[in-house]
Amino acid sequence: MPATAPAPTSTDQRHLDEALARLHDAAPRWARAPIPERVALARAMLRGVARIAQRSVEAACAAKGIALDVPQAGEEWLSGPYVTARILRQLVHSLTLLGRNGNTPVGPTGETIDGRLSARVFPASRLDALLFMGVRADVHLEAGVDERTLNESRARFYKAPDHDGRVCLVLGAGNINAIPPADVATKLFVEGKVCLLKMNPVNAYLGPLLEEAFAEAIEKGVLSVVYGGAAEGSYLAYHAAVDEVHITGSDATHDNIVWGPPGPERAERMARNKPILQKEITSELGNVSPVLVVPGPWDAGTLRFQAESVAGMVTHNASFNCNAAKLLVTARGWRHRDAFLAAIEHFMALVPTRKAWYPGALDRYRALTDGRAAIRRVGGVEGTLPWTLVTGLDPESKDPAFTTEPFCAIVSETSLASDDPVEFLERAAAFANERIWGTLSAQLVVHPRTLADPVTGPAVERAIRALRYGTVAVNCWAGYGFAFGTTPWGAYPGATLTDVQSGRGGFVHNTLMLERVEKCVLRHPARTFPKPPFFPSHRTAHVLGRRLTLLETTGSWRHVPGIVAAAVQG
Repeated sequence: MPATAPAPTSTDQRHLDEALARLHDAAPRWARAPIPERVALARAMLRGVARIAQRSVEAACAAKGIALDVPQAGEEWLSGPYVTARILRQLVHSLTLLGRNGNTPVGPTGETIDGRLSARVFPASRLDALLFMGVRADVHLEAGVDERTLNESRARFYKAPDHDGRVCLVLGAGNINAIPPADVATKLFVEGKVCLLKMNPVNAYLGPLLEEAFAEAIEKGVLSVVYGGAAEGSYLAYHAAVDEVHITGSDATHDNIVWGPPGPERAERMARNKPILQKEITSELGNVSPVLVVPGPWDAGTLRFQAESVAGMVTHNASFNCNAAKLLVTARGWRHRDAFLAAIEHFMALVPTRKAWYPGALDRYRALTDGRAAIRRVGGVEGTLPWTLVTGLDPESKDPAFTTEPFCAIVSETSLASDDPVEFLERAAAFANERIWGTLSAQLVVHPRTLADPVTGPAVERAIRALRYGTVAVNCWAGYGFAFGTTPWGAYPGATLTDVQSGRGGFVHNTLMLERVEKCVLRHPARTFPKPPFFPSHRTAHVLGRRLTLLETTGSWRHVPGIVAAAVQG
């Protein structure tokens, strides 16, 4: 097990003020910087990620109690330097084409079942098509967007700048190590803003490595990295030199910043719509991520593949993910229900239970499991939480599992009273929209014959359109949408400050710089070989993650044979 490095201490106010002064001075210059300068900086940051990749994975594994030579270490490669490098590489590509052709690249356009414009955003390259065979993603644009608007509106900052220099405070997430640098990259290169990144205390160990990797951005004055907890975050959020705030975290933290601490005064402010924070705040927050399991002509092999997919959505990163599968919605009377739940339990058991390293996990676990009758626990030793499946929730009740994000090793299940696929899809989409908290991501598990059927296929498409989530994934984890980069990642548009749900203010990553996105829809074969690296039975995810990171940091096809070998051996 790697040794844990000491985390940096809090940054004092004098140094916070100095960092903001440097950023404030650099903001107008960065807003006017020519595209070649931006390309050069993104390339420098990409080279920096390559230099720290191994050490960042070692630090994350030490903090989370993972050995470096086990498959679970692959999580730290894939949700750390791999995603960061991928996003920076794509930004280099988009900026280069923007400078050369006047626009960023998108794939073919199409039309949704209700007549909205859609645009293909994945695969974005021959490598994508090779390494993720059969996977595709489209964005659905807002009402009123046509092809002309799509072409004219993307890369808006570069075509019609909406500011002449802004300082953005990025309150970094503590659970996934790609989130802080990816949020910074979005603000720097998509929106043209300089960034003060405050590391979360949970992964503050990553900060010095990011400072090393992004040294050129810091030297240019467009980035500063600082440390501390709630007190430092509050001081910075209200600081006169901060023009706007971006937070990835919980809705509770968001509301504390915007409205103040809970109590009568907050309630009165919210009633009058008079927030304490008098500046723009964008956010990507939590979610009770549903998995809608559509009844159909399931065979045992395909059903088990999808069960393992769900198990991986639960166990990845010890379930400390805002897009972890948290609520299974099945059809009451579905003859495969028991087999499907048993298979999920079986595959979760393949993953060693994990250290409860995220603050508050034990309390949340107890609050959502104490007194439950229908509960299945898998594994668990002292210092870890067992993988836990809570079944048979009453869909008509006000069960807290529908509205409380566990952010720990729990997935629950409820059943709706119809095993007719068309009726189930209609009711399940309505249930997800109206009863389940959050608008970030949802998954559909659908048999290929159901998708191909002239009656049930359109019902699936209607459900996809109806679901009010920023990412809807069919037969795969919505986490792909977080990782791919060309897929905009964020909550469904329309949330307000008083009811923020999973966030507001647009999408991050979004390396194609698209505007007026409503949602991103991912589609995956119901069964594939090789298996995805987040599957619990994958034996070489740590090797695969390292090799994929090498591919993204170098862009060299020479790494492809090793990637294919590791994928097949998994």
